[in-house]
Amino acid sequence: MDVYEAVKTRCSVRAFTDQPVARKVLERVLTAASWAPSSGNLQPWHVYVVTGSRLASLKQRATARALARDPGDDREYPMYPADLLPPYLERFSSAATERYKALKIERDDPDRPMKIAALNSQAFGAPAVLFCYLDRSMGPGQWADAGMYLQTVMLLLRAEGLHSCPQVMWTMYRKTVSETVGAPDTHQLLCGLSIGYERENALRARTDRAPLTETVTFIGS
Repeated sequence: MDVYEAVKTRCSVRAFTDQPVARKVLERVLTAASWAPSSGNLQPWHVYVVTGSRLASLKQRATARALARDPGDDREYPMYPADLLPPYLERFSSAATERYKALKIERDDPDRPMKIAALNSQAFGAPAVLFCYLDRSMGPGQWADAGMYLQTVMLLLRAEGLHSCPQVMWTMYRKTVSETVGAPDTHQLLCGLSIGYERENALRARTDRAPLTETVTFIGS
């Protein structure tokens, strides 16, 4: 697959089939992704890939917490700034509206938070979930490195005909995740990444992007 096509077709899929993803495919993707850039070549990411019965058990435990309206574990980092200002607030609101519509959840539904958490805790049906951790001694630069690594993984998954969905939601149930993967207390969960094949005819929230003039300034001739 052409790189431009991989970038354009990558999106956060929230409807996966239960078709397993071959271990050799995941190994091929993650081996290639290890060449993602990192400052000082620290390669600060620590990755766990969970499948099969272990993932089924994790989904069951996390979903039980969601359905019980468990507020989740204390957040170790904010998902968004406390006060989003324009134009970020408008972009966020527009994306949320499209996402809820695709998930068939009314935005004014009082059970919306619980329903969203339950869908997320099922990894939207994905047969594999990658969990990315960083050592707690790492700083913002290494978090940026991890973002570049994860984007590389997502693009390589597209080259394999696979889709993904990055999920910060898993940090709400980080203790349950850590119990499953055996991550040490010295490591902090950045996010999960659901991986699999997209379900046919699934509704998709494909949000637009800001025009180049809003985000890019060219300087020079």
